[in-house]
Amino acid sequence: MPSSTVNGPTQLAVDALLLKRLLSGGRTEQAIDFSEGLLDRARSIEERDHEMEAWLRMERALLGAIESEHIGTELRWCVDRLAAASFGSPLHGLALLNLGAWQRNRGESMMALVTLSDISSSNGHPNDVIGLSRLESGRILCDMDDFEPAMRHLWIAMKRLTESKMTGEALVSGMEWLDMALDDIDSLSPKMSDRIVNARPRETPGKTSISSHPDDIREVVDEILPVIIEDLSGETRDDLGLVLDASDLIGEPSWRITLESRKGEIQDSRLIEALQS
Repeated sequence: MPSSTVNGPTQLAVDALLLKRLLSGGRTEQAIDFSEGLLDRARSIEERDHEMEAWLRMERALLGAIESEHIGTELRWCVDRLAAASFGSPLHGLALLNLGAWQRNRGESMMALVTLSDISSSNGHPNDVIGLSRLESGRILCDMDDFEPAMRHLWIAMKRLTESKMTGEALVSGMEWLDMALDDIDSLSPKMSDRIVNARPRETPGKTSISSHPDDIREVVDEILPVIIEDLSGETRDDLGLVLDASDLIGEPSWRITLESRKGEIQDSRLIEALQS
């Protein structure tokens, strides 16, 4: 969070911790009311803080404290202010993520991709923020049926988020990549690492598809399987179904055997039937 000095956190930053607790506790109305006072202080001569002001305005926009028609303008203002005050910081990256997500929700896919592309290691953004941006970009491209770059983005997201110890987000990235990868498997296809190294910019997105290498599928399943089998409950377990499909499609029986050995814990009737076939 912003607002610190050589002597430690400012009083404004200390008070802002209460707002973070209200937000994490889901106490939206209290958070909106409390943030208004903090915003006035961040704008005051005595406690002027550009980063804190941007963070508070961003949070208030996301909480619905302003009119809906002004949210986009407000999020863009926060991005521009943080680009000037702390370019490449985690907060700047978060502002870009929020603006990109807002644009995507409005159906402005191309604008969202442009916004998210501003998050990069060359701009100094941290690994976890880059990973989240690539996950969002991969999803947008998938919605556009542009599967070749979508798979590259999701692969990068998985790697970055794994390095950042964001296990849940890395798992989601891997599962979404795997869902696409199983559509077309070819042992002669380039591996994802090579595709990423050899990727070149394009003028505009388009509908694309690629084959996936079996070794990449093995790598992803070996990463996600130990996580998803910690709890096999749930009547709809598409994640386990993908692993079973991968086991059959690339001829890797160990994953099927693992699931079969714990069939008694599985509640998804479709998966139980598939394991019995």
